[in-house]
Amino acid sequence: MSSGHGRRRGKKHEEHEEHENHERWLVSAFDMMTLLFVLFVVLFAMSKVDEQKFAALARGMAEAFGAPVQAITGPGTSEDASILPALDAAVDVQIPPAPTAESDTEAAEAEAAALAAEARDQYQSLDGVRERIDQALAAAGYAGAARYEIDERGLVVHIVSDPVLFDAESATLLLQGRAILDAVAPAIAGLPNQIDVEGHANHLPVTPGGPWPSNWELSASRASTVVRALAERGVPEDHLAATGYSSTRPMVPESDPGAITLNRRVDLVVLSTASAEANELLPGIAAGTTAPTPTQTTTASEGGHP
Repeated sequence: MSSGHGRRRGKKHEEHEEHENHERWLVSAFDMMTLLFVLFVVLFAMSKVDEQKFAALARGMAEAFGAPVQAITGPGTSEDASILPALDAAVDVQIPPAPTAESDTEAAEAEAAALAAEARDQYQSLDGVRERIDQALAAAGYAGAARYEIDERGLVVHIVSDPVLFDAESATLLLQGRAILDAVAPAIAGLPNQIDVEGHANHLPVTPGGPWPSNWELSASRASTVVRALAERGVPEDHLAATGYSSTRPMVPESDPGAITLNRRVDLVVLSTASAEANELLPGIAAGTTAPTPTQTTTASEGGHP
């Protein structure tokens, strides 16, 4: 067998060049158009206003601002309108004017005038108490037994102890002391004011080995004695308080010839009922008012003791 017959002739496969598809871009274009369509549908759905919910919101805002309720309906009807113009037309917002220096000044002047009026009223009330006490003492035959002063605390009634209320180094009321309190108590019993009773001593020390360790105990005991006497004569106990100041609050300096007698005293302080700001004006009003102040008749008896 010849080699020509024994050799199988194979088929010749020709490799054809791949045909270029020029329409392949259409697939991408269709995909892009689909995506854009979906995007616009989503955007449209998001921008679609729920008219019922929007109308409910409009009514809530209108009621909150006090505006009439205006329904929002679909296009093509006579009630098709925006809620914003309706609110703009219905709501009238009043903006208060900004404070100015002039308004601040007027407010300060008004406050100062009110305080001055309060202080004047309180001064007149305290001066009326002074006048009642003075008249009562005069009627009892003890005109000039007290001195008066109106300061930021209120009305201060100075009653010199020697020889009116107490003997030297004694906290026992004298007969004339009881008579003075008999006259004073009715004049202050009905007052709403608190009354502080202050005991004072002069600068001289107590007698060593005597009944009092110091002027502190003596002045406090004298104040307590007066408080007890006033309470027995009808002054409410819850309106009274007693304090001893020893020689720490003299009425006149130690160099004054009457210091030994004048500084040995008991003060009745009728406290003011006005505000603290108005009380600060009381001394100025008192300084500008010529209120009669009786001259204290003093003696220097037993001046060598507190």
